[in-house]
Amino acid sequence: MSGKAFLVGAGPGDPELLTQKAAKRLAAAEVVLYDSLVSKEVLALVSSQALLLDVGKRAGRKLLTQEEINSLMVSYVRQGRLVVRLKGGDPLLFGRAGEEIEALRRAGVDFEIVPGITAAFGAAAAAKIPLTDRRIASQVLFTTFSREQEGRWLNWAAVTPETTIAIYMPGNDYGEVAARLMENGLACETPCVVVSHATRAEQRLRWSTIAALSDEHRLPPPSLLVVGRVAAEVLDGLTQRSRPGWFIGDEPPGCGVAGKRSQ
Repeated sequence: MSGKAFLVGAGPGDPELLTQKAAKRLAAAEVVLYDSLVSKEVLALVSSQALLLDVGKRAGRKLLTQEEINSLMVSYVRQGRLVVRLKGGDPLLFGRAGEEIEALRRAGVDFEIVPGITAAFGAAAAAKIPLTDRRIASQVLFTTFSREQEGRWLNWAAVTPETTIAIYMPGNDYGEVAARLMENGLACETPCVVVSHATRAEQRLRWSTIAALSDEHRLPPPSLLVVGRVAAEVLDGLTQRSRPGWFIGDEPPGCGVAGKRSQ
């Protein structure tokens, strides 16, 4: 049988949230290269005969470079093996799938992509909130927080009062994230929720506002921050009134200074 690579989404952690196709690929895999965000419960579905290789990142330290991971995939496929590149969430969202797809195409090897449930969907389900609501939230923006890009980490021109922002990997300094959000026009009373280990047994949630984020207890990674009107713990009454001050406008009572919107 000729070799083939599969880029498979492991979902946010709960093995019951795997697609049927993902479970089948794991059962048939001969080599599995997995990331650190993949839960042990999902890894338990891999055949005991398969070669399991941890290629993840721990505390900022990479076990292998992306180029080394690409080379391993290509090498095992050329040996005629069925290779699964297993990624937390969905491989096409913040999973470096673009680089791996390019490497597989250049090598001329066969591959398939099996999507998974991304962390934002798992986090929203855990918090029992929608990411969109036709009354208050018409769009979603998926992003990661980078401390190296200063104010350029988000396309603020795309953010409106009806935008839900899903921030992957917000880090441990919630205050820094909050400051960036307010500097770029989000009002300090905007609701938000931090979800740690979404869909797993150790799942934890913390409801807050942008202004209060800096004082919140840090939840263990992996975590995701949902910001916007939908992130209110109780939506009753919220959808019945217009709240432009939740995004841009005069500083509400009891909040810190909210920056003006960038142009």
